[in-house]
Amino acid sequence: MSLRLGDYDYELPEALIAQRPLESRDASRMMVLDRESQKIEHRMFSALPSFIRPEDLIVLNDTRVVNARRFSDDRAVEFLFLEQIEPRCWRCLVRPGRKMRRGATSVVNGVRLVVEEVCENGDRIVVADREIDLLDAGELPLPPYIRRASDVADRERYQTIYATVPGALAAPTAGLHFTTDLLACLPHTFVTLHVGTGTFRPVQTEDVTQHRMHAERFSISPAAAERINVAARVIAVGTTTVRVLESATRENGQIIAQEGTTDIFIHPPQTIRHVDALLTNFHLPRSTLLMLVSAFAGREFVLRAYREAVRQQYRFYSYGDCMLIL
Repeated sequence: MSLRLGDYDYELPEALIAQRPLESRDASRMMVLDRESQKIEHRMFSALPSFIRPEDLIVLNDTRVVNARRFSDDRAVEFLFLEQIEPRCWRCLVRPGRKMRRGATSVVNGVRLVVEEVCENGDRIVVADREIDLLDAGELPLPPYIRRASDVADRERYQTIYATVPGALAAPTAGLHFTTDLLACLPHTFVTLHVGTGTFRPVQTEDVTQHRMHAERFSISPAAAERINVAARVIAVGTTTVRVLESATRENGQIIAQEGTTDIFIHPPQTIRHVDALLTNFHLPRSTLLMLVSAFAGREFVLRAYREAVRQQYRFYSYGDCMLIL
């Protein structure tokens, strides 16, 4: 049983962290992991349909990333607006935190913001001097390992082609590989989980069981629930979709349509019960996402695959390549 944070570490050359997407979404490489045989195969993402049977169902997360990143007018402070609490009150992350302690002020687009509270987890509660949509004219919040500012191209490429429900702070990146034509030939349905900072906050405790996830909102429509319940195999696209399916309330073993929140944290030796195959990108060392994948495929097998991916120079993280775990 691997419950130490250090058990989920691996070495990654920085040069393998993808800084931009490939020209074509479906041109990514796809490492295929067979859990039964413990074999690894190297394919292209465009070969995905060859692994899907007519009675299978691909489940995708249709959340859409909002333009939640803003800078102060003097560019000295960066804000990531997480949640609007009241018309003039927001919960946010700020960098650098030392500039924005309780009572500190900053100006965004001519609007004065005052830090009303510094939360235990480092979030700030800020109050604006007038009502304003702070997401209007904001930037997409690219992950910090993409070491550049977001640009016009990211407004399309850091969204899945099926992103329709605004509310996420990060893209469900396993879905970035799909094209309209490829998805159209595959049996699929959608659920929604608005990816928040909880998914990506670093684990601070050496005993991973002590880590606590922040709650994220999700929903499953009646049509999606019906299709999931009759599928021969459920193929989840991304860890966020796994978290929805594992969090969903069921009656007599059947998933029901619902809206709710989940703070589920999946790690070995837990078992993923409601997913038969998983398409996912490569995740950061020591991350909750790597732990979820390890719960699905086994830590040793997953880390062996990651070492092989480094040797084969796969592209890592949000704009990188993917793996299909069967």
